Amino acid sequence: MSVGVSTSTPLLPASDTDVVTSAFSLVDYVVFALLLVLSLAIGLYHAFRGWGRHTVGQLLMADRKMGCLPVALSLLATFQSAVAILGVPSEIYRFGTQYWFLGCCYFLGLVIPAHVFIPVFYRLHLTSAYEYLELRFNKAVRICGTVTFIFQMVIYMGVVLYAPSLALNAVTGFDLWLSVLTLGIVCTIYTALGGLKAVIWTDVFQTLVMFLGQLVVIIVGSTRVGGLGNAWEVASQHGRISGIELNPDPFVRHTFWTLAFGGVFMMLSLYGVNQAQVQRYLSSRTEKAAILSCYAVFPCQQVVLCMSCLIGLVMFAYYQKYPMSTQQAQAAPDQFVLYFVMDLLKGLPGLPGLFVACLFSGSLSTISSAFNSLATVTMEDLIRPWFPQFSEVQAIMLSRILAFGYGLLCLGMAYISSQMGPVLQAALSIFGMVGGPLLGLFCLGMFFPCANPPVSDRLAPQSFTGGAIVGLLAGLVMAFWIGIGSIVTKMAFGVAPSPSNISSFSLPSNLTTVAMTTLMPSTTHSRPTGLQRFYSLSYLWYSAHNSTTVIVVGLIVSWLTGGMRGRTLNPRTISPVFSRLVDLLPLSCQKRFHCKSYSQDLSVDTPAFPEKMSNGMLKNSRDKEAMAVPEEGSAHQGSSPTFILQETSL
Repeated sequence: MSVGVSTSTPLLPASDTDVVTSAFSLVDYVVFALLLVLSLAIGLYHAFRGWGRHTVGQLLMADRKMGCLPVALSLLATFQSAVAILGVPSEIYRFGTQYWFLGCCYFLGLVIPAHVFIPVFYRLHLTSAYEYLELRFNKAVRICGTVTFIFQMVIYMGVVLYAPSLALNAVTGFDLWLSVLTLGIVCTIYTALGGLKAVIWTDVFQTLVMFLGQLVVIIVGSTRVGGLGNAWEVASQHGRISGIELNPDPFVRHTFWTLAFGGVFMMLSLYGVNQAQVQRYLSSRTEKAAILSCYAVFPCQQVVLCMSCLIGLVMFAYYQKYPMSTQQAQAAPDQFVLYFVMDLLKGLPGLPGLFVACLFSGSLSTISSAFNSLATVTMEDLIRPWFPQFSEVQAIMLSRILAFGYGLLCLGMAYISSQMGPVLQAALSIFGMVGGPLLGLFCLGMFFPCANPPVSDRLAPQSFTGGAIVGLLAGLVMAFWIGIGSIVTKMAFGVAPSPSNISSFSLPSNLTTVAMTTLMPSTTHSRPTGLQRFYSLSYLWYSAHNSTTVIVVGLIVSWLTGGMRGRTLNPRTISPVFSRLVDLLPLSCQKRFHCKSYSQDLSVDTPAFPEKMSNGMLKNSRDKEAMAVPEEGSAHQGSSPTFILQETSL
């Protein structure tokens, strides 16, 4: 199936003799191999350094001694994957610079986690972010959150692993599944053996490779088109430089409000409550270092976004000056960038290999983070609570086995990803659909003390009618309702040509009609109305819509089931920002929220689970008694009190 459009100044395909063929030289393969070898070497160095003396805390949390800079670069690398390196320039090339306004959401998307989520997580001395859900609600909510996260990351891993392998196969003929296996195996080995410290330091190296690879393309490309100023001018002449689109309609794919504010919720789901990021915050030496690392990501993200967008502009200007080959014109959108790079850098040995290394660096950093975080939550949330008798050696071995197991699962998910459409919107949609409900669940716990866990009584000891779980389930149902409804609606209405941003191209056979119509931005022959229009909600609003659903449904169910009346609530599970917000309300409202109680001793730095040491092992009974949470009225003895709410009101 093909989708064809023509621009105002159509590009004339070159003859078939100009088809781009494999341009990889021996030097390029050496550069690419060096990336894999050095990544593996860094990981194995940290794995074998002190072999036999490792603890679970070192393996899963880097002993909580990481500095600000490596944590910041690792935070950046975790979700700056090949998905973005391939997808963003293609987005700019096809639709113009509107996507660039996504940078407006970065500041709030990082400031809010720094001052809302990090203080709570860090002061509770958590290992898994979902331990918080047990502290705030109960074990059932914790398990639901963990399972949801595992589902989210397993799907995302497949997309990230498949994307660079597809690109490499398209332009060099390198075997697709051989590259998938190579990437997956290398990543699995150093992640399973080296743990979080190995992941963070390989992330630092891979981030530098990503910067260098993109910078080379911008420099060489701008030279070929007469400079960045000329590239901007060419793009402007063809209507690719977008103004500020202030249309508030959430069903328009990209507007200023969608990117700047809908994107904030997407950022919060990534940098606020996602275990892959939270685990890095918690590995910092101090809370201040964790907050600074969050701030340090902001300028780095802006630079990365600008570089990706500039590549898209240079690519557009380049193909206005030089004709496309037939093979390039028929490429899928996610292959545009690699074809451009191979065309641009041919005759410059080593540089094509550097950019491919850049792509694989993005995938390695993201996949390794996913493996490590998945192994951590599985160990801490699903295994250790039921088998606390594990020795240190057994726990380390099991953690490594889990990382290996998720590596094998990732390879299976890569095949499923091969059936998906353009990877940028696919990945962001997955995070919005599944990450949004998780964001709503954490916000429900931190900002609404009346939200309750599943209610149990004599008649229904295992009842799931509490606000937390019902809210989460409602958010997930809403997320998949919109997603599946979008598929059905677009199939029913058919797909019209995309906006006139590119020359004709055809989708390869491995992109099914369903996936293409679901994930590719497009317009329809007839505009849907009513419920069908609801299914065309912009993917950047998924997180906002689904998290709001969790909060609203959770509050309603909590109110109907009696709120937290008669139940204990640890005040340290309420965000310190909550009391400041409530201070803005009238005094009568403040009393109903009991805000004065929640703000007590939030800065006390003691573990949430006193039976756990920082390395994850159980303390002896004497240590447990010494660190036991004191009764109400003894908050100044070293821990925040747990108290009973006498009245709870929405």
